[in-house]
Amino acid sequence: MVDVTPKAETLRIAVARGHVNAKPETIRLIAEQGFKKGDVLEVARLAGIMGAKRTGELIPLCHPLALTSVKVDLSVNHAENRVEIEAEVQTVGRTGVEMEALTAVSVAGLTVYDMCKAVDREMVISEIRLVKKIGGKSGTFVREEK
Repeated sequence: MVDVTPKAETLRIAVARGHVNAKPETIRLIAEQGFKKGDVLEVARLAGIMGAKRTGELIPLCHPLALTSVKVDLSVNHAENRVEIEAEVQTVGRTGVEMEALTAVSVAGLTVYDMCKAVDREMVISEIRLVKKIGGKSGTFVREEK
């Protein structure tokens, strides 16, 4: 791991996004909570939060962090036949939370896939990306999205 001992503790925030493309019928079932396993969006939200909290165990050389806030939001986009995922993670520390935000989105997307695979094995988890980072020596980063 990188030695972050000399770094100052600052507020660190990261926002990541991604989505799961699915068949229109799958999107309809998600929106109507029509899956036997339960509310897909709520289960995926909780899974994303849990994923963020365990990032240090999953990614080699990633620092385990005491997170102060994890928010994961999922929404159905009927027009584009997809579930959109956004995670915002915060801590006060010596290293950023980009990996935690990206992991939250990834785990939420995988959970959507797992819960819906019985009716749609063609789902695609895609465009997982960091969209914003605040804090630390490098300052603020904001991705310009289309």
